[in-house]
Amino acid sequence: MHATLTAVRTEAVDSSEAGARSGGATLRIVHVDTERTWGGGQRQLRLLAAGLKRRGHRCWAVVRPDTQLAGEVARAGVPVVPLAPVIEWDPTAVHRLRALLTEVGADVIHAHSGHAVALAALASVGTRTRLVVTRRVALPLRRNPVTRWKYARATRIIAVSEHVREILLAGGIADSRIGVVRSGVDLAQPQAPAREATLASLGVDPRRLLVVMVSALVPPHKDPETFVAAIAAARAAGCDCQALLVGAGPLLGAAERACRRAGLDGVLRLTGFRGDALELLAAADVAVLSSRDEGLGTTLLDAMQAGVPIVATAAGGVREVVRDGLDGLLVPVGDGVALGAAIARVLSDPELGDALAESGRERVQAFSIERTVEATLRQYRMATSGSSARAESAR
Repeated sequence: MHATLTAVRTEAVDSSEAGARSGGATLRIVHVDTERTWGGGQRQLRLLAAGLKRRGHRCWAVVRPDTQLAGEVARAGVPVVPLAPVIEWDPTAVHRLRALLTEVGADVIHAHSGHAVALAALASVGTRTRLVVTRRVALPLRRNPVTRWKYARATRIIAVSEHVREILLAGGIADSRIGVVRSGVDLAQPQAPAREATLASLGVDPRRLLVVMVSALVPPHKDPETFVAAIAAARAAGCDCQALLVGAGPLLGAAERACRRAGLDGVLRLTGFRGDALELLAAADVAVLSSRDEGLGTTLLDAMQAGVPIVATAAGGVREVVRDGLDGLLVPVGDGVALGAAIARVLSDPELGDALAESGRERVQAFSIERTVEATLRQYRMATSGSSARAESAR
């Protein structure tokens, strides 16, 4: 750990002039994410840290070693501090994280995942570092003393949507401590669609229309079985489409069984986790999200940027991204028949698909990562201004 701290300290000194040029005080931010997998939240961390670095702020990413997140952050030029906590409250990990905060003189420690909140909360005790937490999921906070304590330690809590904000309020978090900062996409780097050879390797027939859903298959909010039902309903309505379900997780087995029951073998292919998920999404004729609830639904932003029309369930934060009938078609949660009918409608009406895609391209401009970075910086400034907020957060 000491060698790692020496390396990141050297980086901090070298970047001081860039920080001075960025306007305002240069902040030192330690980002923490202890997840093993790569998903929307991890991509947001990488985009945010890279954006902050471009503005001259000093960032470090505390992540598990040998993960895609560690590699992606390193490629973005952000120093990586490897940490592999055994449990949520791992005392050794807490000690190492606190040492890092002290060594680099961190202004902010930003927890990006649920388990990271506990580590960051404990590590910040007795330091000058302010805790900021991003809440991405639409799950209620657990009502127990441990959860209350760790969220009480946070000076600012960032909700990725108004929907998540309402859930935090219902969980007893004061409105004055919550800021809504929606996730963003890098508009300067649109995603190219997957190549024909890649699609062919997945069994995609170039002569048939392609429906793609990219989703982590985790309970309780994801619902791949409704996607399976939707593809079956669309085909029953005469739509000769094929589909890819891209993602992994505990619900994959249930989706596979539903696919077999629906007789969709060879029509709907479950790819598991794919590093090229966004390329596959960009190759779709329709992008789908069939969730039961969503914090925001960043895969829909990716579809908009790629110019792919959207059909989705009206789940939580999805309604803050997609305006029904303008940027996509929304149907009731859990209604596979309605979802299938909407898919068939878009695929059978090219003018409708083009109109939805064009509106989506305009809509996604409001979700640029640059706006996300600036809004997050405002939350950091609020967290680090004055001592009263810190005293309140410690109570």
